[in-house]
Amino acid sequence: MVSTARTGISDLERANILIEALPYIQKFAGSIVVIKYGGHAMIDKELKEKVMLDILLLHTVGIRPVIVHGGGPEINSMLKRVGKESTFVQGLRVTDQETMEIAAMVLVGKLNTEIVSLLNSFGGKAVGLSGQDGHLLLADKKSLKLKNGDGSLEEIDLGYVGQVKEVCPGILTTLLDQGYIPVISPIAGGENGESYNVNADTAAGIIAGALKANKLLLLTDVKGVLKDMDDPDSLLSVIAKAEVPTLLQQGVLQGGMIPKVECAVNALERGVDSVHIIDGRQPHAILLELFTDGGIGTMIN
Repeated sequence: MVSTARTGISDLERANILIEALPYIQKFAGSIVVIKYGGHAMIDKELKEKVMLDILLLHTVGIRPVIVHGGGPEINSMLKRVGKESTFVQGLRVTDQETMEIAAMVLVGKLNTEIVSLLNSFGGKAVGLSGQDGHLLLADKKSLKLKNGDGSLEEIDLGYVGQVKEVCPGILTTLLDQGYIPVISPIAGGENGESYNVNADTAAGIIAGALKANKLLLLTDVKGVLKDMDDPDSLLSVIAKAEVPTLLQQGVLQGGMIPKVECAVNALERGVDSVHIIDGRQPHAILLELFTDGGIGTMIN
């Protein structure tokens, strides 16, 4: 019997989809999956709902998701409204005091609340927090040095951009053990009460490592790591950690992809089994990556 035109697939095809997913559900049940949520999937209402439903499905079948969200486009929009321009160095936003206050307002006060509310409206049990809650993330000011044309090093002042130096995941394990879905804003505390803006990919990788997560998923606005940035069909489906320095040297990794891959390597070195960079613009990208034989993005292991 063929199903209605709404889906265009037969009941048997539906059953086969579920059967394909079964071994992955069995394999990952009880494991922790950290999801870095960002990019277009945070802006488009329909995509946002699909991401939340994917996460709730993971939770329902026994996987323990943890969400770390970004908010770059929303921060850009708010900065423009107050007449400030954004400057990026190697994918990191230069953050003065005013920018830090706006970033915290957008990330913690607006986006985190929206994500938690959406998850809960679909029947989830989500709890919002920032890296400052429960001493989750303690950071210092991030140091960055770039080479000049003459080969000398110049130190770049990134302002209130944080380098995480300590993670205390106790609050997360407590929430997970009680059946909650933690939703984390990447704002870290400093030793003297400062607030630091931490790259969301970096924060997700460090948190995944501290939790010894089975997987870290990084949602982005490209298909994954492309061998040729101008060729969307040049996707690298699997990258070994040992290949990363060569890819950096060859210029395959550029711009915002650099901190993503660096955070992937950091997570792997801290005990995460695998990291997946996937296209959040693809509806149900999380389910397609985790529960199908082929996956859709780049896996780094």
